[in-house]
Amino acid sequence: MNSPLDLAHLRRSCSQCSLQQLCLPAGISGPELDRLDDIVRRRRTIARGERLFRIGDSLASVYVARDGAFKTVTLSEEGDEQVLGFHLPGELIGLDALGGGSHRCEAVALGDANVCEVPFDQLTEVAAQLPGLQHQLLRVIGHSLNRDHDHMGMLVRRQANERIALFLHGLGERFRQIGQSATHFKLPMSREDVARYLGLALETVSRGFTRLQEDGVIDVHGRRVEIVDLAELTRLAHGGEEENPRARRTRSAG
Repeated sequence: MNSPLDLAHLRRSCSQCSLQQLCLPAGISGPELDRLDDIVRRRRTIARGERLFRIGDSLASVYVARDGAFKTVTLSEEGDEQVLGFHLPGELIGLDALGGGSHRCEAVALGDANVCEVPFDQLTEVAAQLPGLQHQLLRVIGHSLNRDHDHMGMLVRRQANERIALFLHGLGERFRQIGQSATHFKLPMSREDVARYLGLALETVSRGFTRLQEDGVIDVHGRRVEIVDLAELTRLAHGGEEENPRARRTRSAG
């Protein structure tokens, strides 16, 4: 049986979590914090490849990865896996079931992870009584919807390099939002997962990474990525015309 977290542990473990203001909003009194603490269950260890939930499961809880990352996937009519999204540490997982009450996808651990499980009915009950908590929950849900919208924006981009640049730029921003570097990070997902997410062939993604590295925009070693020229990556991510790399280097040197 899962037991509640002690509040001191909750404060430490959620310091870089998108739910930190749900647990520790400004102006919340001690007894109210205790009520929030009571509904957060102890972390659950998830092994690589394990599912948090499957398609058709009813909405019972939402989850936050304390460490580790997840992908949400569904299957095409042909049985091929389609990647719908990625979830970094501190981001809410499971909101896809809000509309119909059951999950339309499954969440798969990209590596060993620890998650915080929050029973959804209890969370909404407490949020209804605490306006600050309710506001923060809506803000987190809004961020999730924005990521879905950004994904659709990636898929309608005709140029593969634009999709890849937009993906890396957005991922860097999400790392920044959870208190990590926006320009030096390790990809938690494989190149195959990136390809499925962007609707591209694996070879196209590999060539895209190589080209960005050759042009001096990024530096890649395995899954470790350094964004060397953030301005150029931003320009490419927003549909900028191709620029001769030599001309860009000359401009930068000047």
